[in-house]
Amino acid sequence: MQLIDRLGARLAAMRWDDAGRLESAWVRIPDGSWLGIEPRATADAPWGWSDRLWHAAEPPPDAGWRGTPLTVFETLDWAHIDRIPTLAEPARLPSGGGTAVLNLIAALAVAQGAGALAYRGPYPTEQLFLALLESFRYEPAVRDPLAAFIGGGLAWRPAPSERLFVRNDLYVQRRERIEKVVWRGITYYRPDWQGVARHAPRRITDTPGGVRCELWVLEQPLEEHLRLGANGDLSEIVAAEPAPAASRPLPPDVWSGVVATVAARAVPPLAPFVESVGRAFSLEWGPVARDLINIGRGRVRVSARLREVLGARLAAAPSRADRAALGLAVVVEIASLVGDELRGRAQAELARRGPDALSDARVSSPRGGAERAREITAAVATLLADASD
Repeated sequence: MQLIDRLGARLAAMRWDDAGRLESAWVRIPDGSWLGIEPRATADAPWGWSDRLWHAAEPPPDAGWRGTPLTVFETLDWAHIDRIPTLAEPARLPSGGGTAVLNLIAALAVAQGAGALAYRGPYPTEQLFLALLESFRYEPAVRDPLAAFIGGGLAWRPAPSERLFVRNDLYVQRRERIEKVVWRGITYYRPDWQGVARHAPRRITDTPGGVRCELWVLEQPLEEHLRLGANGDLSEIVAAEPAPAASRPLPPDVWSGVVATVAARAVPPLAPFVESVGRAFSLEWGPVARDLINIGRGRVRVSARLREVLGARLAAAPSRADRAALGLAVVVEIASLVGDELRGRAQAELARRGPDALSDARVSSPRGGAERAREITAAVATLLADASD
């Protein structure tokens, strides 16, 4: 059984046995590679039987497995989906992999006539909440759905997206409207999903007859990259390469404040590991092609255009408080841009250290909100001084 998009590209391939049980499934992810699902691959997980995820350039031609085994998740009865499974190591999945699998789960659940599904796993994180929004609708309508999700108070009604591989370098996801675009490895999102405001520096905005994908900073558009028709067809590429320029290091205090911001917004057990992995990096301004940030070995480069915007806004800021608010907004912006990377590395470090790592971290790094607040305050002051040079 294969799923094909309306442009003729393969989306998924599934094998079912004569009794209606899933034998294997492969789902294509935005970069064109594939994730494989091996049902009931192992019972060696805290919750018992688990399905294994594989990553490969292409699905195998037969019923075997190829590529790299990544992680496992709580096994499902794929013919009668009744819940959203727990995933062991989200950080091991390639970009867009988790949401592709969730969309397959949602599509099968709709075909089976399933109602709203629950997530009862131990990791109700903000990242999972945002991923679920792409293929489900939460119930009931509440003022703070993220808090309700973390508290176990939401159910998720399947609402799968239409997935389109428009070109080798362009992936589009839509329901009533285009909601997500991946172009040359950069993912653009709507800033609002089911009434939930989402931080979206790589943003989709509406135009007459379609959408544009662009960069935003400090809630203002910075750079347009491409335009699409309402059905997802490519209309125009407008992105330009940045002019060559030397990078400029930022003082270490700024990076310390950025890391403290990421740690403060992480779930408490993960915060010490965020700070630990953050020590491996330094921060710099410099040219970045088609993005606001580039993470390399030992350094994080932030687009010099963000510094230009900050400088212009500071020049127009009427008071010291306004300037401080702008500095804090930029620290938070950078933290949001690097947050997924640092949290992913922190989760990998936690998994590498084993089950005693959490208690060891609490003893060796008993830092709290006050220490992090001081680092963030120092980062704002240092950033403002740097932007004024």
